[in-house]
Amino acid sequence: MRMVIFGLTVTSSWGNGHATLWRGLIRALARLGWSITFFERDTPYYAGTRDLDQLDGGNVVIYPDWEDIRRVAERAMKQADVVVVTSYCPDAVEASRLAQQASRGLRVFYDLDTPVTLARVEQGERPPYFGPEGLADYDLVLSYTGGPAIEALKTVLGARRVMPLYGHVDPDQHRPAEKRAEFAGDLSYLGTYAADRQAGVEELLVRPAARLPDQRFIIGGAQYPQEFPWSDNIFFVRHLPPADHPAFFSSSRLTLNVTREAMAQKGWCPSGRLFEAAACGAAIITDAWPGLVEFFEPGREVLLARDTDDVVAALQLPEFELDGIRRRARERVLGEHTSAKRAAELDKILADALRNPVGEPMKEAV
Repeated sequence: MRMVIFGLTVTSSWGNGHATLWRGLIRALARLGWSITFFERDTPYYAGTRDLDQLDGGNVVIYPDWEDIRRVAERAMKQADVVVVTSYCPDAVEASRLAQQASRGLRVFYDLDTPVTLARVEQGERPPYFGPEGLADYDLVLSYTGGPAIEALKTVLGARRVMPLYGHVDPDQHRPAEKRAEFAGDLSYLGTYAADRQAGVEELLVRPAARLPDQRFIIGGAQYPQEFPWSDNIFFVRHLPPADHPAFFSSSRLTLNVTREAMAQKGWCPSGRLFEAAACGAAIITDAWPGLVEFFEPGREVLLARDTDDVVAALQLPEFELDGIRRRARERVLGEHTSAKRAAELDKILADALRNPVGEPMKEAV
């Protein structure tokens, strides 16, 4: 089976959550017999931060602009069983229109940013990755977010068939690692700077750091502004490539997850960082959001942080309690949230969609 993907990026994990997810999913799909080609526009901000030379399980086509690649893309679409266009793909509209003309296979839109998509539509905007027709021309829409968002994609954007495809982790790439001094800390946080989660970062990391001046706090990520409220016990590691994530997560007693505002409001949208940290054997403390209990059991597999006091209390927990949190979270992720698991789900979803005409009900993947 052949799949062609038109996405944001798979070659650079800088400032985005797409690349790592695609790498794990493509590797796992290849093991199931899929032949995959990923089309990525050569944008300056990813060209200078690439951390992947060769895509394991697939091929990458990097192109300067749409007109240069249009004929190659058309040939690939004609030979493909499935054509996937993703959110934030810079040429999503052009790829979608070409797929309507050239593809005889399944046309799929994968929204890896569903809460942002729906929030923008609710504010009267139209995201640049689909046209005025919304999602009505796709045979299948996959959503990184479940819960009420599934129905919203139908009613708001005209999607005819929607299935959730959540985040995941590749345990071959994310697993417990040796601690490294530069990542050592009592509480770590890995994430690109985002204005809509800055309040959460300040409440759950900056203020605990002020309350606990003798403890070490560490932030890893990209795009942090100079005016971020740094203190003497908050240390910064600029963008980390995925190869360094295991050591980062393994080097602190606790690691923090803060969900972006739109994701937290919609719910049922677990960050890929949650699965990565758990697979690396980290003890996780996370903000609360609707649907969290579908992925982790609070108090047993992850700790909840509603405010600064919760974080300070968690940092006082004895090591044997944190060890239990680490062990149970890792067991949950390896059992339910691996890239291989998601690939098997996607394989079944696509097989059902190829067999059943649009409009026929589909069973949710198990």
